[in-house]
Amino acid sequence: MQIILKKDVQNLGYIDDILEVKDGYARNYLIPQGFAIAANDSNKKILSEVRKQRAFKIDKIRNEASAEAKLLDGLTVKIATKAAASGKIYGSVNAIQIAEAIKEQHNYDVDRKKITIEGETIKEVGTYKATAQLYKDIVAEITFEVVTEE
Repeated sequence: MQIILKKDVQNLGYIDDILEVKDGYARNYLIPQGFAIAANDSNKKILSEVRKQRAFKIDKIRNEASAEAKLLDGLTVKIATKAAASGKIYGSVNAIQIAEAIKEQHNYDVDRKKITIEGETIKEVGTYKATAQLYKDIVAEITFEVVTEE
């Protein structure tokens, strides 16, 4: 029996795959559990339309992420913190502060969850790099400078 998977099933396939399985497996487990539907002509047409729409949405998201990456790539942000005379800062710099600094200085909103700081935690004044993972394979590099508050 041919089926269309509605969810990822381990050791079988991924969502929207059309597979050939034994009749009993499909009727007694996959279809009642909501993992699959029968692959008749109308369901195949619906699947092809869903795939077209999903491809369009993914393409749109990818284009937006690449445009965002062009804006952010090579961006330099200054973060002012309280620091001791030796250059050690009180506390550390994190992704939230970087996202707020980008919003404040360049008027551009970046989700803090997408920002990762390279290396260990930032505890000294200096210049560092962070990356923003905007989409699966689209990454922007952000340079940030930690300076002492005046």
